[in-house]
Amino acid sequence: MLNDEHVELRKTVEEFARSEVAPVIGDYYERCEFPYEIVRKMGAMGLFGLPVPEEYGGMDGDYFALCLALEELARVDSSVAITLEAAVSLGEMPILRFGSEEQRSRWLPGMAAGEVLGAFGLTEPGGGSDVPGGMRTTAVLDGGEWVVNGSKAFITNSGTDITGVVAVAAITGRREDRPEISTILVPSGTPGFTVSKKYSKVGWSASDTRELSFADCRVPAENLLGERGRGYAQFLQTLDEGRVAIAALSVGLAQGCVDESVRYAGERRAFGQEIGRYQAVQFKIADMEARVHTARLAYYHAAERMLAGLPFKKEAAIAKLVASNAAMDNARDATQIFGGYGFMNEFPVGRFYRDAKILEIGEGTSEVQRMLIARELGLGA
Repeated sequence: MLNDEHVELRKTVEEFARSEVAPVIGDYYERCEFPYEIVRKMGAMGLFGLPVPEEYGGMDGDYFALCLALEELARVDSSVAITLEAAVSLGEMPILRFGSEEQRSRWLPGMAAGEVLGAFGLTEPGGGSDVPGGMRTTAVLDGGEWVVNGSKAFITNSGTDITGVVAVAAITGRREDRPEISTILVPSGTPGFTVSKKYSKVGWSASDTRELSFADCRVPAENLLGERGRGYAQFLQTLDEGRVAIAALSVGLAQGCVDESVRYAGERRAFGQEIGRYQAVQFKIADMEARVHTARLAYYHAAERMLAGLPFKKEAAIAKLVASNAAMDNARDATQIFGGYGFMNEFPVGRFYRDAKILEIGEGTSEVQRMLIARELGLGA
């Protein structure tokens, strides 16, 4: 049950998405251009500061409020939604959760205002989901500085004009037979920190995604985020929270597919009547709506447990799995309902179809979610 503040927020973001994002995002998407003006407006609305305390310039809301905003944005466009999701859940939350007072005071006010974007450098070109086994990036303490070497892949918000810092997961030593992983904050522009050109992507074309490399990149020792050797635990918590947010984004895309399909089915005529009068189309849209409803309940439940301080790893994995499947299935069905027009990028469902697949991959593949669910049930190692 949404409280009054959540209801008002949802309404406000829905209106913003329809009036400010929908009319222009197609052009950004086709040009593969980052939507700085939209980001500026979202910052002025306080969306980047939703779960950030007022003392750091935020709105002092909760993580569920962020999820509601993501859902409404993704009903219109996922590039904008993932920009907000990554900026908050991957950029801001690690600093808020684990950072020192100096780190919070330095970075969070600009981030909460949408003036500075943070990124989270975890995935590596040869590692993928194999963390920590596939991690090769290292950080060695040399006097009063960390010396970082390695590379990261598929990092969102890492190369924009307003990107300020990347939290880099790196091996900082060994403990018994395991690598010691810590998180190091590397500001943009640090010598030895190179940002590659933007990837040419199938979807999310108006978001910023790049590969990063570090060659004897030196940052002060106080740029260690949280405790040394706690990086693995930090990113596990970060990803658990992020999966709830990605589930919300997935629900938004799936709902957008329903919205567009209902509208089109009432307008498009074939064989003498609107196609929405044909039971084949009705049943397809009914199935789409059922998927959205189920996925929304799943992420609401995961968010409820998270905010109550209860274990939510399994619920987050379920929400992410169910919602990303719903997004992919609904995008396919919406494209089918639109027929040839669904294959045209000028129609939103064309973008939805291109954007949906990554939701089954990013922040843990569907296979990883199934693995997590099984482990929480006591199966396997």
